[in-house]
Amino acid sequence: MTEAIGLLEVEGLVAAINSLDVMVKAADVRLVHTEKRLGGRLVTLIIAGSVSSVSSAIEAGEVAANDLGTLYGSEVIANPHTEVTKFFDMES
Repeated sequence: MTEAIGLLEVEGLVAAINSLDVMVKAADVRLVHTEKRLGGRLVTLIIAGSVSSVSSAIEAGEVAANDLGTLYGSEVIANPHTEVTKFFDMES
């Protein structure tokens, strides 16, 4: 079961790749899904791991995206319901 998922939405693929790099280096998390919308203009990265790791990673990703002026939104969901994990095709 996934302890937590984190979502980070940024403007642009370059910002997404940079933010993902920062997040996985900051904490023990894994990328479980990406969503690209508006022709790739908005990219949402979904990560998973322990609550503390996901929280730390999302905070680091927010800083990285803010530095580029590309942060659109973020959220950490602790103990997501199995229906939520199905939405991202994650193993429960």
